[in-house]
Order: sequence, then C-alpha cells, then structure tokens
Amino acid sequence: MTRNFFDRLPPVEPSTTVGFSGNTLDRRSEARNESTYAAALADPNVRVFLLRGDEAMMRAGGTSESLFSLKEAKALGALMDDAILLGWQDSSPRIAAIVGNDTSFDVDAFHAVPLRTLATAAYSGGILMDTVEPATLGALAQARALLHWHASNRHCGRCGTRSIMAQGGYRRDCPNCGLQKFPRTDPVAIMLAVDGDRCLMGRQARFAPGTYSCLAGFVEPGETIEDAVRREIQEEAGIQIGRVAYHASQPWPFPMSLMIGCIAEATSTDIVPDTEELEDCRWFSRDETRSMLDGDHPDGLSTPPRMAIAHTLIRAWVEAG
Repeated sequence: MTRNFFDRLPPVEPSTTVGFSGNTLDRRSEARNESTYAAALADPNVRVFLLRGDEAMMRAGGTSESLFSLKEAKALGALMDDAILLGWQDSSPRIAAIVGNDTSFDVDAFHAVPLRTLATAAYSGGILMDTVEPATLGALAQARALLHWHASNRHCGRCGTRSIMAQGGYRRDCPNCGLQKFPRTDPVAIMLAVDGDRCLMGRQARFAPGTYSCLAGFVEPGETIEDAVRREIQEEAGIQIGRVAYHASQPWPFPMSLMIGCIAEATSTDIVPDTEELEDCRWFSRDETRSMLDGDHPDGLSTPPRMAIAHTLIRAWVEAG
C-alpha cells in the first residue's frame, strides 16, 4: 500500500504550538470593496482591539478582555480615522485601532500589556491575570503588523503623494499616480544548526541573563530560505551548513515579520563568532539543552519561552534524539 506523503508529517502541526499563530479571523481579503469598512462600523456587533505601540489595551482584572465596543474605543481615545478592519469572528467585525502613547486612562479599570507578555503568559501553562486565548493573540499580532505597516507607508513610494487607506486597511491607494500598495510581511529565517548530538546556540547582549537561542536573520532578495539559513549561520558563527529542513513558522509582529524555522546540518564545527552580533556562541549537548528547556540547568542557563519558535525548534531537536 502506497504511503500518503502527509502520513509522514507530525500529527500536530508545529506552527500551531507557537505564540501569535492561532488567528481564526475570516479576513475576506478578496471579497472587500469600498463599502465593507462602513458596513462593519455600522454593525452593532463590531468590536475593537486597541493597541498602544507594542501594547494591547485590556480591561483590568479579567481574562480575554481585550475587545471593546465602538463607544468604549472612542472614549479611550482610539484614532478611528486610521482604524483597520481585520476580519470577522462568527460574522462579527473585528477592527484594530491605535491609542496614542500620551493618552491617559484609569489604571484601575484598564491595563496596557505588552504583546510579548501576553504571549508568554498564554503559553506558560499557568493562569495569570493578563492572559488571552491563542486566537486573540493571533488577531492582536495581525493588528500590530498592519497598524505598523500603514504608519510606515503613508506616502506613495512612486510620487510621494499622501496615500489613502482602502478596502478597510488591506490596501493603500495613491490619488495622484494611481499606485496601489498592499501590506507586506518581512521573512526571517531562524535556525538551529546541529552536529550529531550537539546543537549551536548563541546569545545577544539584549537577551535575559543566561538565555541562549537559535540564530536568525532576514531573508534577502533573490535568496531561497535554505540559502538564507546557510548564509546567516556562516556570517554569525562561521559554521558551514549542508542540508536544511523546514520545521515551523511564526507570525512575529515586531514589527511585521514571519519567522521561518529550520533545522540545519552543520558540515564544519569550528565557531568563528560575529562579535558585533553575538555576545557568545557555542555548541550544547543534547542533555545540556534538555536541562535548559526543563529549567534545571546547573548554571542557570535557559532557552527562550515556550511561545517563541526558537523554543519549538530546540525542543523538536531534543525530543528527536
């Protein structure tokens, strides 16, 4: 009996285990027209996500309370002229809007919570006050990326004229030369290089003390994902790479990236680190890496939290041994 190709894949799709991956909104990007946004605003079931930079506004003292009515959003100072229609949840429109950093609010009634904090809490296994479901995290990631893209693309790249938001935020149109511009995502390769029962991890100075992670870098124009993996590892650690296998991906809204996670086969082992990029880089045995994942490393070394794709890559390799 011929084995189906998909039978060889893991029963749980690895990308579903990372933070910001649970978005369930129906975007309807191909079915929008110029009346879609107005119709969404007029829907009595419309709800609004409010973001302040990398923070999400939430009601204090409750879980999953990150959605606001239109009236509440306006009362909190939402900039509705720049709001974006993300999509629909069970036929109810979901909109994202910015709250200015200088906007004051009742701290006993509302919290401004960093998206990273929300994601870490959601995947920690515990129940914390400021926690949201994966679907909400995914929608917030979509909101953060789209709001940032619009803020960075207010003028036409061809003639410099101020462009106009169209299709509820899924396009910008130039009223002068007619150029249409669509939101973009920046691809980033993140990879764990392995040599038998060892893996290569590094740390940057901005990391939490004792934390080591996978190497990563942007995919450049005209480059395959595999070649980006090989180039980045060679540039950052001086290690040559042979085969590359894709494992999982993660939306990363800081500001609008897609992390593409791979496992890479090292064909050399002598590390020559890029000291401008990395504070340290070294090989770790499988057993030592497992202790880092489990939080019982004798020297207190650790890996990124469960919500990060780096954690998913590292754990997948450890558990494959």
